[in-house]
Amino acid sequence: MEYISAPEAAKKWGISERRVQKLCEENRIPGVSKLGYMWLIPKNSEKPIDGRHTRRKIKDGENN
Repeated sequence: MEYISAPEAAKKWGISERRVQKLCEENRIPGVSKLGYMWLIPKNSEKPIDGRHTRRKIKDGENN
């Protein structure tokens, strides 16, 4: 299996390297492993869905 590093995944997915590291720490990317301080991410992995954002309901009369 081929692997890429966190910086390579960050560039591929258009997110920060730190965000990729957090996704790895939270086991949100299947098949990752850690070698020393470096995360190894399977080359064919897809970017996980960002679960941090939620939809807000707009109250009647608010125009933000």
